[in-house]
Amino acid sequence: QVQLVESGGGLVQAGDSLRLSCAASGRAGSTNIMGWFRQAPGKEREFVAAVGRDSTYYAASAKGRFTIARDNAGNTVYLQMNNLEPQDTALYYCAAAGWISSMTSTPPRANYWGQGTQVTVSS
Repeated sequence: QVQLVESGGGLVQAGDSLRLSCAASGRAGSTNIMGWFRQAPGKEREFVAAVGRDSTYYAASAKGRFTIARDNAGNTVYLQMNNLEPQDTALYYCAAAGWISSMTSTPPRANYWGQGTQVTVSS
């Protein structure tokens, strides 16, 4: 079993930055890919970014503003979000899977999910 614990959400103004963190514990083989999703009220959960051992993946909405990274141990993943916009407001979930296809499929088939951390961007 894998547990994912997110932190770092908050209320910021447009143009500000935030860094989300997600710490994983449990079976390392189940967390080859770690990443972030977000869900705004009334909308579907959407893929934001993911990181494997050697690769990173981004949704179009995240490219250029968000950076995903993983610590050397591979147990913590970070999402640096710069130049935030009101449309980035959502509940951000950390997820883990064995394969990137599980993260980018519709609907996503990640094996594990965190509880979510709220990001609110005011205009």
